Order: sequence, then structure tokens, then C-alpha cells
Amino acid sequence: MNKLFKLDWILIIAVALLLTIGLLVIYSISFNGSVLNAANLERQIISIAIGFALMFFLAFSDYRKLNDYSTKLYFLMLLMLAVVLVAGKTVKGHTGWLGFSSFSVQPVELAKLIIIIFLASFLSQKRTQLSIVVRIVASIVLIFLPVFLILKQPDLGSTVIILASWGALLATSGISKKNLALLAVIGAVVLSPGWFLMKNYQKDRIVNFIDPYRDPTGSGYNVIQSTIAVGSGQMFGKGLGHGSQSQLNFLPEKHTDFIFSVIAEELGFFGAAAVFVLFGIIFWRLVEAARASRDNFGYLFVIGTMAVIFFQLLVNVGMNIGVMPVAGVPLPLLSYGGSSMVTTLAAIGIAQSVYLRRKKSNSLDNLN
Repeated sequence: MNKLFKLDWILIIAVALLLTIGLLVIYSISFNGSVLNAANLERQIISIAIGFALMFFLAFSDYRKLNDYSTKLYFLMLLMLAVVLVAGKTVKGHTGWLGFSSFSVQPVELAKLIIIIFLASFLSQKRTQLSIVVRIVASIVLIFLPVFLILKQPDLGSTVIILASWGALLATSGISKKNLALLAVIGAVVLSPGWFLMKNYQKDRIVNFIDPYRDPTGSGYNVIQSTIAVGSGQMFGKGLGHGSQSQLNFLPEKHTDFIFSVIAEELGFFGAAAVFVLFGIIFWRLVEAARASRDNFGYLFVIGTMAVIFFQLLVNVGMNIGVMPVAGVPLPLLSYGGSSMVTTLAAIGIAQSVYLRRKKSNSLDNLN
């Protein structure tokens, strides 16, 4: 019981409030006329219940044990990503789900968590054993394998999130800005031919991000409708259940990719601002957990968790307001989706474990 009070309850309350907003919005858009289609709402509640139970279980478990299993988890992840390519369900040209009876699992969401665990373990253990150049090259090789399998699905959005989080972990693991800048330039050169390997719909998303009215009823439709929804909410919103874009089904994927547009339309600027404030509180508390970490592994894991949540927030909101291409990235803790919800809450639970076992002084010298 004593450990329960030592958890970071500010973080837990911020997470709970975001989950509540998400459930309210999913409830709002689950009506077909006056009839409630509660299937998505019920599944989301179940996912949150599972995720919350896992969050508390991991919070009270010793996160340092994950260090010992990181390599096994890495190869398990590669196996899952390979299996999904062979036996996975294909939805809208994307093979990313494994079906089990009446529910499906999206392995790429679990892969994000495992990659954070593995990279945090690798970079913290190899800091004194390998040179900077060897560490960078080794991490490139290790990150290439899951990224290759994820691109084969194809899932460009998750690939971007994973690569950005990998860069954030490198930046906080003691690698100089000069080496990071050089790595970024090399990466840009190496990845530039990737345009020719993209599917046509992925190219259309990038082109129509620049000018969505080039194809307003096709690949530009999602961006146009989402920006209309965001703008129509104005300061106070139209009220839950009264958003014309979302309630009349002009807004696509309103439960998942474009849930932020529903929030902005129905709750307005202040509702959207409340979401950003709550995410800001979560980032603040994760920074505090990282600063108080007893070891490099805990420090890097929390930084990696924060990076994944931040970049998903950045990309999702960016595509909802038309400043980034549509990438199929969920909004953490708000979008409908069991795999994303459970793994995000699990990551926060591990971060809580780091905080629970924090050192007494909040020194920033974790990597020395």
C-alpha cells in the first residue's frame, strides 16, 4: 500500500483525464441518428481496463528486469513482424493485424515499446564498451531489421515514429550534436531514393498535403474535411454530438486518425487546448521520472517513451490541421485502438516503475 502512494499520481490523473476525453468523444460519434452503436465504445473501455491493469502491474514490478530480457524481446518482435506479413489481415492495402477469434492485435504497436526497451538497454550497456561510431553503426543495423519489416506492411507512419524516437535516444545517450547532424545528412541521402519505392497512395498523401485541392474528392479529401472540422469548432465548439463534419460522416476515420478534428469541432479551441495541457503535464512528469532515474537504462527508457508519445502527437495533430501528410498515426490515449492503448499505458507503467525506484536526489548526471 505504501508503494501505491509513492506513484506519480499527477501523471496518472493526467492520463485518466485524457482517457475520459477520448471516451466522451468516441461516445459522441457512436450514434447513428438516435441509435447508439456502442461496439467501438465498449471495445475501447475494455482496452483501457486491460491497459490500466497492466500499467499498475508494471509500475510495481522492477523495470530493471526488462534489461535482462531485452534481446529475447527484440527477436520476439522480429518474429511477430514477420508473421504478420505472412498471416496478417489486410485492411485498405495495409497488412498490419493478427486476428485472434473476435479481436485483432497490431504487432507494430508492441514493436514500438520493445524497440524502446531494446535500444535503452543496448545504448546504456554499450556506452563504456563501444566507441560512438560503433554504437551508431550497431544501432543502425539493429533498427534496420524491424523498420524493413514494418515498411513491408507497408506502414510509413510507424516507421517515421520509430526512426524519430531512435534519433531522440541517440541524442540523449551521449552522442555529440556534430555526429547527430552528420548522421541526419547521411540518413537523408540514403533515404531519398525511398520516394521511388513508395506506394502510389503514399505519394498522393505527400503531394496532396501540399495542395489537397488538387484531388479534393480523392486523396486530398481527408485533409480538407479535417481542417474544416477543426476550423468550424471555433473557441467553444459545437458541443458533444453536434459536430456537423463528424456526425454527418463527412470526416473519415473519425474514431482513429482524425479524432483530434472531432475534439476541435465539438469542444472547440478550449477543448483542444485542454488536450495539449494534459499532454504537457505528462511530458513534464516523464521528464521528472527520467531525471530521477537510478540508472541509464531507466533514464533512456523514459526518454524513449516520451519521444514515441511526442512524435505521435506531433504527426497526428499535424495531419489533422493540414501541416503534415496523412500518415495513419493514432493520437496516444485518445484514438480508438486496443493495441495502441494497451502498449501506451504499459510504457507509462514502466516509466512509473522507474519513478517509484527513483534515487533520492534529482541529479541530471544520469549518463556520467
